[in-house]
Amino acid sequence: MKKVALIMGSASDFTALKPCIKTLKDFGVDLDVTVCSAHRTPDKAADFAKSAVKNGYGVIIAAAGKAAHLAGILAAHTVLPVIGIPMKSSTLDGLDSLLSTVQMPSGVPVATVAVDGAENAALLAIQILALSDEKLCEKLLAHKKKLAEKVAAADADVQLQIKDI
Repeated sequence: MKKVALIMGSASDFTALKPCIKTLKDFGVDLDVTVCSAHRTPDKAADFAKSAVKNGYGVIIAAAGKAAHLAGILAAHTVLPVIGIPMKSSTLDGLDSLLSTVQMPSGVPVATVAVDGAENAALLAIQILALSDEKLCEKLLAHKKKLAEKVAAADADVQLQIKDI
């Protein structure tokens, strides 16, 4: 199975990215986590993306705040799918990050999840990898079944509460 690269623009993003790491590990997906800035270490970011295929990655997840150009820089230098996680920032509550991540020019796509959407980024990466991995696909189906069961249990609870009103 291909690996996932999780690149964060700043170590301050690490806490918010733990759900991404946990989800990938729970599904048995190998990942590497790196701090790399689009603006402070642009050569490192470009070199990482250029060598990602040969280094066994199948998907790159890029998390960045404020100007949030990391996902775009990585996408510009690879053919791999790149998933951007716009991080909540101190100035515009993540709106700046969201717009910087989602507004990519034609020809350089970045799939973008919600602000601080670490878990969904992991699940999207897993779905991409599952296209060529039957066991991973089975794990996703089991995960979706558990989600549906939780909703059914919540609905049953609400139905009981309605009777008491």
